[in-house]
Amino acid sequence: MKQLKSILIGLVIGALIGLALGVNIGREKPLFSNPFAEESLADRVKRLGSETLEQGGKALEQGGKALEKKAQSLQGK
Repeated sequence: MKQLKSILIGLVIGALIGLALGVNIGREKPLFSNPFAEESLADRVKRLGSETLEQGGKALEQGGKALEKKAQSLQGK
């Protein structure tokens, strides 16, 4: 009986820790940060701005590579 109680307590504690880690993973936050902390508007704007800049840089890089390929194919003809 004592062993069953220990197993159940372990499962409950493990489920709570897993839930908190899962929330942080879903919100793309560090694993051991507070899952209930609200992100301030300024932090959200900074995060979204940096993500937008990163995606824009990747798009520019892909566009430059496509132009280089096009220029090389035109020079080869």
